[in-house]
Amino acid sequence: MAVRLPLVVVAFMATVAAIVSWQVLIRLDEAQSRRLRDVAAAHLDGLAAALTDPVIREDVWEIYDALDRARQDHAGLRPTDTVVATPNGNVLASSDPRAYPSWSTVPATFPAQARQARDLAVRTDGARALARRDLSSGGHGIGSIYASFDLAPLLSERRSVQWTLLATNLAITLALAAMAWFTVRRMMRPLRTLARHLQDEGGAGIMPVPEEETRRAGPEGAALYAAFNRMAEAVRDRETLSRTLAEEERLASLGRLASGMAHEINNPLGGLFNAIDTLKAHGERPDVRRRSLDLVERGLKGIRDVVRATLVTHRADRDQRELGPEDLNDLQLLIGPEIRRRGLILTWDNAVRSPVAVPAVAMRQVVLNLLLNAAQATPADGEVTLTARAVDDGLLVVTVEDTGGGMDADGHDLLSGRRERCVGSGGGGNGLGLLMVRRLIGELGGTIVSEPRFPVGTSIRVTVPCRSLEIERLANVA
Repeated sequence: MAVRLPLVVVAFMATVAAIVSWQVLIRLDEAQSRRLRDVAAAHLDGLAAALTDPVIREDVWEIYDALDRARQDHAGLRPTDTVVATPNGNVLASSDPRAYPSWSTVPATFPAQARQARDLAVRTDGARALARRDLSSGGHGIGSIYASFDLAPLLSERRSVQWTLLATNLAITLALAAMAWFTVRRMMRPLRTLARHLQDEGGAGIMPVPEEETRRAGPEGAALYAAFNRMAEAVRDRETLSRTLAEEERLASLGRLASGMAHEINNPLGGLFNAIDTLKAHGERPDVRRRSLDLVERGLKGIRDVVRATLVTHRADRDQRELGPEDLNDLQLLIGPEIRRRGLILTWDNAVRSPVAVPAVAMRQVVLNLLLNAAQATPADGEVTLTARAVDDGLLVVTVEDTGGGMDADGHDLLSGRRERCVGSGGGGNGLGLLMVRRLIGELGGTIVSEPRFPVGTSIRVTVPCRSLEIERLANVA
């Protein structure tokens, strides 16, 4: 705008200057033409009065004398050639006898181009004008006077006016353009400052305007900066609160699984202690030793799988490891105790057969929160379903469905981004899990769609594009 607005001013000024100059030149042309006709008429009237008697007498020498006396300038209009002719077109005398000798024929261009003084004709070269005055006596024509005038002084005057107008208009236009440029830049200084602080440089978010810069601004700029700073602080506080709440919700979701995990670990531990007691009592028997060691191995593997799944889900860092089939299957192990505690049916359809270029930790957290919300919203004997597909066009699609009472409007608005506050989750929760899901999906560049499931329940479909994680990692380092 700091460039476009001065250009608009220049365009308007150039248009106004062109119109004004055009009108001035039209008026100048009219004034010069009127003056030229008046001077030409006065010159020819004077010649006619002085030449009437000599023409009647055909006194060539007296005609020459009169023409010689009339050769001076007339109000800046200089006559160049004057020819006095008889009615039959012969030259009686002229101001230039060598070019137009007496009793020679008048050049054809004179009668063809010359008009009466009041209708002065300008020749095609633009440098001369031709005029004619007919002489009469007693109502009879006795001859004609042809005169040409040099227009060089008038043309010089017109060029001088044109250059003066051009220089004046150009100077005024440039001066106003410079004033407009400086004025607009000064007026737009607060906007440039706000634009600079709105840019998220280095992931720092919206930065408030410093106090010293606020003091340098005028009253309106200071008020604008103060309002912006309040907004920036509110946005940063909300982002901090959102991250804090999301982290708390992540920890809370793991806490809700703690009791189930304890049961999943305690069961193998009981078998391990029994196997150890058996080995102590009957360790010398090969068959007992083999069965006991197999039981110990199965129990330790079960504990290892539970601990590994919990630790991977609990990791706070956002590593760039690709999502594999086992990452989704671990969630089946984690959600299992909650499903059994509530008396639900879990339908698991994981069609992901190979690693996909999606951050594993973030995607596991998204799916786990959706499964926990679905389990919380589903009554006893209900069903929770997970379907995962890696489609050909580079997308990972995960769908979580339940047979609960359906997600309320606040929950749909929270997932779609139409609402920022956590007012509900559709299943009696506080909505923090849905808020974190939406934030994580935004970081992954994906989309989330929630819709009612027929005949009852809710269906939530998450679509995440597969990316080159190595390129993304290098970009984050840069």
